[in-house]
Amino acid sequence: MSKKAQVRNMFDAISKKYDFLNHFLSAGIDFYWRKKALKLTGVNEKTKLLDLACGTGDFSLTAKKYGVKSITGADLSKNMLSVFSQKDKDINGKLVQTEAEILPFKEASFTNITVAFGVRNFYDIPAAFKSFYEILEKKGVVTILEFSLPKNFIIKGIYMFYFSKLLPLLGKLISKDKSAYTYLPESVKEFEEKINLPDLLLEAGFSNTKLHKLTFGIVQIVIAEK
Repeated sequence: MSKKAQVRNMFDAISKKYDFLNHFLSAGIDFYWRKKALKLTGVNEKTKLLDLACGTGDFSLTAKKYGVKSITGADLSKNMLSVFSQKDKDINGKLVQTEAEILPFKEASFTNITVAFGVRNFYDIPAAFKSFYEILEKKGVVTILEFSLPKNFIIKGIYMFYFSKLLPLLGKLISKDKSAYTYLPESVKEFEEKINLPDLLLEAGFSNTKLHKLTFGIVQIVIAEK
């Protein structure tokens, strides 16, 4: 099975439990991460936002609180988009099922692209970033919120125990999905070892990249400009 099909099937399967698990397993800190990312980005009422890998829409709904009115949500999972549409009736008609590597939007369609915990799931990150570059306006901004691994030895040990042992068990019990929350720690570890987001964004043509670490380094925010 291809990575694209694996990711789509996995998120389709856990879509109804996804919000609860996100908030429960992160102890609610995920709300803070999204707010911080949007604050650093500086979105406002003039923002034309593409929320990519939008899932059930938490990033988009947070952006609304910062005055953003023009929001398009895009995700590979049909079921995740369905949950999003139930949470926000205004977004209906502005949700698109698509892969990040081949986005069905015209050049210079958006001022901002946000991706929360989705880049790890792309099957070709460089291709996705080139697609981002094409559909952003000049001076447009891409903001990526993603997991990372702490550098501090003690914190990393505690984090990896929770992430590798407790989280998969709790995720399986609640979601009834055997693979989703095993995939999560495995994908984060592989991502940390192989992927440097600022470098890949620069290679795609972006500039002024900034990296911010949150919560002892378990989350990173990367912001870059076209």
